[in-house]
Amino acid sequence: MSERTTVLLVDDQELIRVGFAMILDVEEDIEVVGEARDGRQAVQRVAETSPDVVLMDVQMPDMDGIEATQRVVAEYPGTKVLILTTFDDDAYLFAALQAGASGFLLKNCPPEDLVSAIRLAARGHSLLAPEVTHRVIARSTSRVLRDKDARVEELTERERDVLVAMASGQSNAEIAESLFVSNATVKSHVSRILTKLDSRDRVQAVIVAYESGLMES
Repeated sequence: MSERTTVLLVDDQELIRVGFAMILDVEEDIEVVGEARDGRQAVQRVAETSPDVVLMDVQMPDMDGIEATQRVVAEYPGTKVLILTTFDDDAYLFAALQAGASGFLLKNCPPEDLVSAIRLAARGHSLLAPEVTHRVIARSTSRVLRDKDARVEELTERERDVLVAMASGQSNAEIAESLFVSNATVKSHVSRILTKLDSRDRVQAVIVAYESGLMES
């Protein structure tokens, strides 16, 4: 990743792209290197510009954001994808996370949240917005029969506590405070959880937590 975080804006609405570009252009450490109006064009732009982060809309013509995310993550692993949503009208976010997105945020989020999300994603962190995570994942997983995931059964009681806290949107510092342990201990737990669950990142681990029914126990 370069010293300046490079960003590609993907949305079929020009007004949205212009608005985000205006917000990001004033940040000295962030550079918008391109725009795309649909998923197919987004994949092409990623190939051309190699951005650190893609802000990806989901509902777009030609190729939607889910397929585009899957292709970007598979073909350009150095690029992180953040899904943009209007929250209520998007039933496909869960699939987008499974496709490899690093997280998601609301299109009407405060500018400082957008900037923070981009910086976090560029550093390899997953963005789990609690107000969206609970509703979207619960809605997606409530329609399927949950079988106890054997990987979850391998977690220790403390590791399950940490996973539940992660799925609730808590940061490492917040988990450490609530469990009365150090940040280093939490990081160690998180690392072991990701290994045991065979999860790429925190987002994938949270998906396993919800799919297995752990959040309902």
